[in-house]
Amino acid sequence: MIERLIDRLPRLVQKHEFGLDASADETAFFRLLDAAISDARVSFVLPKRTVTVGGGSRSEVTVMVTDPSFFRRVLAEGNLGLAESFMADGWRVTEGSLEEFLRILASNRIDEKVKLEPRVLARLAVLRAKQLIDGGRKNSQAHYDVGEDLYDTFLDSTRGYTCGYQRSESDTIEELQANKYERICRKLGLREGETLFDIGCGYGGLMIHAAKNYGVVARGITNSNAHGEFAMRRIRELGLEGRVTVEIGDYRTARGQYDKVCSVGVLEHLYPHEHRSFFGTFDSLLKKDGYGLLHTIGCVTATNDHDPFIQKYIFPGSTQNPISHIATWFERKKLAILDVENIARHYAPTSQQWLNRFREGRHTLDPKRYDASFLRMWEYYLALCVAGASATDGAVWQVLVTKEYRRPLRMIRV
Repeated sequence: MIERLIDRLPRLVQKHEFGLDASADETAFFRLLDAAISDARVSFVLPKRTVTVGGGSRSEVTVMVTDPSFFRRVLAEGNLGLAESFMADGWRVTEGSLEEFLRILASNRIDEKVKLEPRVLARLAVLRAKQLIDGGRKNSQAHYDVGEDLYDTFLDSTRGYTCGYQRSESDTIEELQANKYERICRKLGLREGETLFDIGCGYGGLMIHAAKNYGVVARGITNSNAHGEFAMRRIRELGLEGRVTVEIGDYRTARGQYDKVCSVGVLEHLYPHEHRSFFGTFDSLLKKDGYGLLHTIGCVTATNDHDPFIQKYIFPGSTQNPISHIATWFERKKLAILDVENIARHYAPTSQQWLNRFREGRHTLDPKRYDASFLRMWEYYLALCVAGASATDGAVWQVLVTKEYRRPLRMIRV
């Protein structure tokens, strides 16, 4: 495989010496990165030498590699090998930042140039099959019920755990989430006395914001016990009992009809065979003249490859849907699309603040529950979110729909 990979790469003018004692894996790795990286320079510090690759004018990132299997694993397993080696403390960024290193790799499409070995693909296929058997609720609980003390280290007081919305570069994490809640409420055109249903309400931040600021009566459903308990505790503390209610369940158990319906951060956790039921529920919950809003991680391409690290360690069974797929299902349900916005660029400041807060607070976590490997895994995940927000085909879709499109509609987006 390595020999074929090298043959496909363009012949390079040797700007440096890889070293006579370099293995075939090291040589292939450095040739690959040197050919691919055009906007930066990355230096790798090895036990016996330092190798700099890339076409930028300056060295932006320095990586110290101590794992002897690092090069083989990255060539064979892509981001999964890179992440697992990081989790094992096999490499670290000594100059620059982890998120910048991952951004450089992502923006130069290194993932497209590394072809996973058949055995790795087979292992991932088995993992995906197991996730399918386990189902969406078990898959999401594997992430969201990991431990509330972990989320305390990086989320805001409302526990908003989806892409925020930046209005100013000085926005705090609290303001990013409040801006997001407010934007959704304004897109839905919430008015006092209306009813709102939130499919996958999580910690209840959006419903609480809507009830406090728009006077609606809100009901939501979450499949995470930890989320539901937190939400109801906060509802009681704010004196919103009777105006905001949270149930434990999922989209299949949601009932009733409401003036406005929203779903934030749910669709990406569902398998394609579940979409018919999900969009059916979305439609059935919405009154004849109601508005609905779907907020979901997606992609700007026709298809999206499942990242093996994310699938194995972070969001088992997750998917990223193109807008064409989402539009098709809304059209089938005769829900007219009024507005589509991709707010992916706002995910970079959101996840950067999560990452900064996690780095500052991780020392408070119990090492018996969260060992060093877990902490490095979480740091890698959040850094990957930062990189992915600006350097991949990822999207964050907000899609506004209505059942009654013949009525007068506002002329501008909020």
